Amino acid sequence: MAPMNRPLLNRRLAEFGTTIFAEMSALAARTGAINLGQGFPDTDGPDEIREAAVRALREGHGNQYPPGPGVPELRTAVAEHQLKRYGLAYDPDAEVLVTAGATEAIAASLLALVEPGDEVIALEPYYDSYAACIAMAGGTRVPVTLRPSEGRYVLDLDELRAAVTDRTRLILLNTPHNPTGTVLTRDELTAVAELASERDLLVVTDEVYEHLVFDDAEHVPIATLPGMRDRTVTIGSAGKTFSFTGWKVGWVTASPELTAAVRSAKQFLTYVASGPFQYAIAEALRLPDTYFEDLRADLRAKRDLLSDGLAAAGFEVYRPAGTYFVTTDIRPLGESDGFAFCRGLPERAGVVAIPNAVFYDHRDAGAPFVRFAFCKRTDVLEDAVARLGTLAA
Repeated sequence: MAPMNRPLLNRRLAEFGTTIFAEMSALAARTGAINLGQGFPDTDGPDEIREAAVRALREGHGNQYPPGPGVPELRTAVAEHQLKRYGLAYDPDAEVLVTAGATEAIAASLLALVEPGDEVIALEPYYDSYAACIAMAGGTRVPVTLRPSEGRYVLDLDELRAAVTDRTRLILLNTPHNPTGTVLTRDELTAVAELASERDLLVVTDEVYEHLVFDDAEHVPIATLPGMRDRTVTIGSAGKTFSFTGWKVGWVTASPELTAAVRSAKQFLTYVASGPFQYAIAEALRLPDTYFEDLRADLRAKRDLLSDGLAAAGFEVYRPAGTYFVTTDIRPLGESDGFAFCRGLPERAGVVAIPNAVFYDHRDAGAPFVRFAFCKRTDVLEDAVARLGTLAA
């Protein structure tokens, strides 16, 4: 029998219990509430891409272990995508790595690049796997808080600069940003790039929502800025763009040296994954521009439907410039505890949401904010809006 004189769970993971997503999804199932908590679509992506996966299965493409770096067809498609969209030229053989979704790409990047004692700056609120991956790498998490101002969340560049110390190894970015929906501006990213160059820092940037930007927002990969291509690991994913989140196909683009480092860690995680789906996503990345335009238009309409409904229900709404999440402030409803509010919302209004405080180290800073997902069918969102409208009464 294993000795019981210390906790069984590795101390680096002791602070991470069951995720809030599991708790709230279980609450939705138990109460029959509409689940606007976890960020996955309730419809599949394009039929032709699903059929491409079926064809790959039938033709025996990817049914056995694919190449460790990813199938050549997908690595080539990723390189073409980065060149066409952003003017970034990557060698598909040396500078592209396919991963089991963006989550593995984040984990492999941090495990490869961070040593015990290194500090990693992350913009809070942050996707919850960032904290766990930094901990598993033995790094120290240093949060820099995005704060609401004039309808959007903004980065305090002075706070970012003050967070850098001699122990800082890298900055972990996410833009378009989950959960706030903000899209970092070119000026904000230029300042980050200048700081990284000045202090010789690496940047790992999660850009999985790159195609989900609205209105006048512009997605600027930080790797396009002066001095950043060779110090940036850029992470992309098919799940959010093509609505096949269960396929778990992500990728890394970086210099040969950074790609090799990340591959060294990745090979001991999943080794390989999603073989047939890699062939399908290679075709998806070559869909015509109209697909991406229609996707944005559809999500923009859904964003406005839910945002307007939340505002009418009494929330203060931070209408997102990107992603498929909208953050709200519950204080106009006379509430201030996002956890209590979200745990009671299914009974009060038949809707599930996520308390943003789980994405903060500074829990008080996130306490009154709640996130809703709008990547659902229009009829589902209309039903949710009607239910939430009862809060105004």
